[in-house]
Formats: sequence, structure tokens, C-alpha cells
Amino acid sequence: MAKVHMKKFAVFDIDGTLIRWQLYHAVVDRLAKRELLGSGASESLREARMKWKRREHSEAFKEYEKALITIYESALKQLPVSEFDEAVHDIAKEYKEQTYTYTRDLIAELKSKDYFLLAISGSQTEIVEQIAQMYGFDDFVGTIYERSSGAFTGKSFIASLNKRQVLEALIKKHGLRTEGSIAVGDSLSDVAMLEMVERPIAFNPDTQLFSEAKVRHWPIIIERKNVIYHLEYRNGSYVLA
Repeated sequence: MAKVHMKKFAVFDIDGTLIRWQLYHAVVDRLAKRELLGSGASESLREARMKWKRREHSEAFKEYEKALITIYESALKQLPVSEFDEAVHDIAKEYKEQTYTYTRDLIAELKSKDYFLLAISGSQTEIVEQIAQMYGFDDFVGTIYERSSGAFTGKSFIASLNKRQVLEALIKKHGLRTEGSIAVGDSLSDVAMLEMVERPIAFNPDTQLFSEAKVRHWPIIIERKNVIYHLEYRNGSYVLA
């Protein structure tokens, strides 16, 4: 019997890893500004975002993110699907080329080496699909907000809550091998997929992922302006590679 060739894979987070901002946030902001998420939603989001931008405390970004998700999901059943789809189209068009150089070039390099490319994101699956198609990903998983009869039901599947389970399912679905595998992520929710591969990369990590990377001695990549810093763990500390 002929031996089945199993492809190597690379899996990427999208928000803050490939795209320079959070697509989920951008979609919700756009809907709020169009007054589709209830009275005062846009102003509430602005206030929460400014607390983070002023760095008022270490948990300000998490609080902003929590407020954004709560406002969005509370209004979901009343949100016209057509308005959501229009917002997704506009945001994808606006942000699709606002990428980090490192991850954009890494994707192109891995495609040329016949890697099977996966994207796992907490953003809505409709916008993840558009970004995945543009950059040639072979498969993707995003957050699914269930639709029925042209309306949102309020039920959801949040891909970012268990990226290990999602990645395991994708590996099984496509018959992939972990030998030579790569994962790129920027936050704590990405640890589950990073620890499953041979070459984990913490890219512009948040504080929690940075702490995990230090414990596990994972390489860290920082892209700032037009400079890319490669940090490697050596003799108890990180140094420029």
C-alpha cells in the first residue's frame, strides 16, 4: 500500500498577528457608529477604549474587550443580518492590506514550501473567511454566530476559547502532521495551539503570552515601525538573534 503523504502545517492567529488591529472590534465599532447596537453603544465603547488608550490600569484592554463583546452580543438578536454583512464587507476591504510585514512574508514563504495554512481566530467567521481567502489559507475557523431564517439566534461558537480543540479537529480533518509544524500567536488564548507545534512563535506578545514564552523558552518576534526584532532565549534571558 502506498504511503500517504501528510503535509506539514502552519497555523496563525489573525487579529494583531496578521492584521494590525482587531477585526472583531472593527466590525462592532462600525455597527455601533451606525447606531445598530442600541442607544449609547458607540459612546460606551469610546469611553472604554479611551481608558485603555490612556493606560489607566493593567486590565484596561480586557475591560474594553469585555464591554465590546457584551454590547455586541446583547444587541445581536435585533441586528439585521444584511447590516452586519455590509459592515463585514466594508471592514475587510479597509483592513485586508493593513498587515504586519513579518507574518505576511512568512505566510508567502510557507505557501511556497507547500505548507498547509490554517487560521484560527476569535473574530466573526464571515470576516475571517475573507481574510483567509485573500492570503491563501487552506482552511480557517472563526467565531460563529448562528443564523436562522435571516436573523441571528443568539447562539454562538467562540473559536478562541479552546484553540487546542479547534486545531486538533483541523489536523484530523486534513490528515496533517505535527512534524515541522509552526504556530504564530500574540495573546494568552494562543498558548494552547503554540504548545502543540514544533516551532511556536510569540509575535508581539501581550504580557501573559510573554510570561508563558519565557517559561517555555519560545522565540519572540517584535515588529515595531519598520524594524523586526528576533529574540531568542539563551542562558536565562532573551537576546537579539
